[in-house]
Amino acid sequence: MKLAHLALLAGFALIASCSIFPKAEPSDVYRLPSAQRDASAQHGTPQRWSLRLAKPQTSEALNNPKIAVIPQGDLISSYKASRWSDPAPVLLRNRLLDGFQRDGRVPLLSTDDSNFQADLELGGNLQAFQTEYQGTAASVVVRLDALLVRGYDQRILASRRFEVRQPLSDVKVPAVVTGFGLASDQLTAQVVAWTVEQGQKVAPPLRP
Repeated sequence: MKLAHLALLAGFALIASCSIFPKAEPSDVYRLPSAQRDASAQHGTPQRWSLRLAKPQTSEALNNPKIAVIPQGDLISSYKASRWSDPAPVLLRNRLLDGFQRDGRVPLLSTDDSNFQADLELGGNLQAFQTEYQGTAASVVVRLDALLVRGYDQRILASRRFEVRQPLSDVKVPAVVTGFGLASDQLTAQVVAWTVEQGQKVAPPLRP
């Protein structure tokens, strides 16, 4: 009986080592690049209100690390063996955080990863973070429906849609990733400028 039991265990071990399931294909992991890495912060009047940056809501198709592409019509796919370092909403939130830090006009910043309270919160809906083809022409599309809300009661104070389309001359994955970085930089600059402008209008007065 003992010999039979040992033989059975050896058989299971052999099956486990020779699994019929295919091995997962290794993926290249990309950070979201930025052309602003060496840019110095702008010099503007520092705002006294605080801002919390929240990850934007998005669809299930974008709420993952896959690099999304729409090759035709309404078909959503992704690039093979390549992925982002984080899901798209996290990438964009972190890019916005970096943009505000470089701009320098809103020094009191936090994110939704912490429980800090803030006067204002920036969030919204990420509607597009993908490559789109129109015939043979391809572009990176980043579209954010931004919401600026009051911190203590979540009342919406301002909203605006931002969209950037970055044409691609090369559709290989490294060039596509570079296109995402350029589009995200442009969108970030627009969102930062708009948020500062709106914050100056709607931020609650500071208590003495």
